[in-house]
Amino acid sequence: MSRNVAEDIANVELRPTFVSVVDNSGISTDVINKLNRHKVDTSYIRRTEDGLGTWLAVFSHNGDVVASISKRPDLSEISTILKEQGDEIIADADAVTVDIDMESYILKQILDLAEKYHKQVYAVVSNMSIAMERRDLMKRTACLVCNAQEAGLLFSDDYKKLSPEELAPIIGRKVKSAQYPRMVVTMGEQGAVYAEIDGSFGICPPINVAVVDTTGAGDAFFSGVTIGLTYGKTLGEACHIGARLASSVISTTDNVCPRFMPEEFELKVDRF
Repeated sequence: MSRNVAEDIANVELRPTFVSVVDNSGISTDVINKLNRHKVDTSYIRRTEDGLGTWLAVFSHNGDVVASISKRPDLSEISTILKEQGDEIIADADAVTVDIDMESYILKQILDLAEKYHKQVYAVVSNMSIAMERRDLMKRTACLVCNAQEAGLLFSDDYKKLSPEELAPIIGRKVKSAQYPRMVVTMGEQGAVYAEIDGSFGICPPINVAVVDTTGAGDAFFSGVTIGLTYGKTLGEACHIGARLASSVISTTDNVCPRFMPEEFELKVDRF
């Protein structure tokens, strides 16, 4: 997921830096080479013995995950990277994206550095069961993105049968009471809803395209939200960027978005 996000951001002609670990296998070499081709800065990726995890997800015809298995990598080397080079990494960033269910001590390092250099942190969820143990850290992020099922776990509720019009005010109330700065809840083919800490909320309709493969759509949506918020868009506008990137992914067989220019989203970005 994190690699997809880095590639999606790079495919909007931005230059993300990817901090991660891989192992010593040929697969890891292929991963790094692909990231380099997408113009992702891989200079802070380190190889460790157990640095590459394994994931398998089974999707229904509706695009919902119905089964999954995973072997988490050992991410402890990321903590070392942050201790040694975290200041230069974060100081040079426009914003930071994280997988909120990584180890809490690493998250704290990232959040501390981001606060030190006044950078916004945007968080995505890959395992809400683990992420729920980070509820205190979620309040330190600028925006949390998850799907409706994950939001139900987070707020101890069931949102499966709700429409966007029904869910949006509920998320507005939940975000305000939980004191999360901003939150986006994706709803598959129904689009997404979003809310801010003041209780305001809105709906982002989907962009209807012919569905070829939904793999990577959620990562692209999160990337679009992150890009939009980083470069001055409102939460609603950022969600529309996310919807456009997601629609470009599901209409192809690739799991990352095709190339876009920042100007296509009316983004004001310093050129590299």
